Parts: sequence; C-alpha cells; structure tokens
Amino acid sequence: MLITYRPRGTCSQLMEIETEGNIVKSLKVTGGCSGNLKGIASLIEGMEIDEVISRLEGIRCGSKTTSCPDQLAQALKKARE
Repeated sequence: MLITYRPRGTCSQLMEIETEGNIVKSLKVTGGCSGNLKGIASLIEGMEIDEVISRLEGIRCGSKTTSCPDQLAQALKKARE
C-alpha cells in the first residue's frame, strides 16, 4: 500500500510511505533535512509499523511540538485506522 501524507508543523512537505502488510518497505520525503530523512528511511526499511510508531512518536524538533519522525509516526497511525 502507498501512503501519501502531508506533514504539519515541519519543514518536510510530503511523505510517501510504501508498506506491505505490517512492514515498511520504503519512505520518500520531499523537503526537510535530506540527509537525516534518508537516514531515517534507511533505518525503518523492513521494520514493523508498530515498532516505527513506538520509536518515533513524540519526538520534537527544537521548540516545535512535532518533528519529521513524529509526523511519520502520525502518518502510519492514520493509515492503520
């Protein structure tokens, strides 16, 4: 399944998450800190969705109430609904 998500409150503008069953297959992010987001994409590839949510939800970026990792967790949670 391909999940398309527009993050809120972050520098990134679009997340495209490919899943297969309960596994994250790939992540592509438009905008944001390219190197960091490519690193996150590499780390979560092959990981179970619930594990990604557990590890990333609630992470903040500076004084913001959210971050790109937190928005990724929110996108995956929304897709499970």
